[in-house]
Amino acid sequence: MIDDEDFEAPPPRRPLFRRKRVLMPLAALLAILAAFLALRTPDTDRDAMIAKYGGPNAQFAAGPAGQNIHYRDQGRRDAPVMILLHGSNSSLQTWEPLVRRLGGDYRIVTLDLPGHGLTGGTPDKDYGASGMIAAVDVVAAKLGLDHFILGGNSMGGWVAWRYALAGAHPVDALLLIDAAGMPLRKGEKPPPSNVGFRLLEYPFGRWLASQITPRGLIEESLRGSVANQAIVDDAMIDRYWELLRFPGNREATSLRATQDREPAMADRIGEIKAPTLILFGKADRLINPSAAQTFHERITGSEVVLLDGVGHLPMEEAPDATASAIAGFLKRRLGASPADPETP
Repeated sequence: MIDDEDFEAPPPRRPLFRRKRVLMPLAALLAILAAFLALRTPDTDRDAMIAKYGGPNAQFAAGPAGQNIHYRDQGRRDAPVMILLHGSNSSLQTWEPLVRRLGGDYRIVTLDLPGHGLTGGTPDKDYGASGMIAAVDVVAAKLGLDHFILGGNSMGGWVAWRYALAGAHPVDALLLIDAAGMPLRKGEKPPPSNVGFRLLEYPFGRWLASQITPRGLIEESLRGSVANQAIVDDAMIDRYWELLRFPGNREATSLRATQDREPAMADRIGEIKAPTLILFGKADRLINPSAAQTFHERITGSEVVLLDGVGHLPMEEAPDATASAIAGFLKRRLGASPADPETP
């Protein structure tokens, strides 16, 4: 005979509140995953972007490290050559207002630096000074240029003065437009920056930026970079948003945020002997305009131009004043004819 005591009583049913302790976090995790998938912005299509922003005659220069550098060669063919370098998360498109104004008197070469524009990510993933300098050399070699005027904005300005220090090719003149790379002056606080750059200061922010890139964030970052808000239209926002998502560019942005900018190189900038124009917008909120004075103190014979009511992108915010300052400087220092500013 089997006694009922030989059987164990079934376990008591788990109380509802205990089941909720498991189900509620799971539901939250699923909600987060669903939101991530809904908000995730994929890379743009390479061919579509080249067609839209490069056109049928887009030009590329192949480099020894597998680079494929997108560039434009415009302006007067028999004129002095000017190479212009854009800033972080920008593209060669930023120089088009100056090309229209100075192209009648200069041959103007612009390029998308590694990890930017239609160049995209490069196989060597070198997005520091050496990789940027190599990109300039790749384009210069393709075009047979052994000397030129070199200019840059923001990060591109940093690349420009680093290039001049490297001395691979003679730099006839240097144009530093709201250029990066100078230390803060005594007692000075860092600038407020914009939301996009602040996000890249943190590991999670860098990962998030590589996956989710809302158009609204790009607009907010652009508006935080310029004083002349009228230039920020739908076409400009789309350009920055779509080219940032060109294959490899977001990864490059995250990698650049962790790379050593070699601040000690600023101590050597006095070695630059090329005639140098330092042009800054007085309302720059990404780089303190006082950096213009630091550049001026360290580069013998340099000239400074400060533009009222202009932010971080003078070539787009105030192209007439920027072109006039560049043309006047080059005429004084090199004897080159100033350009006749055109209306866009």
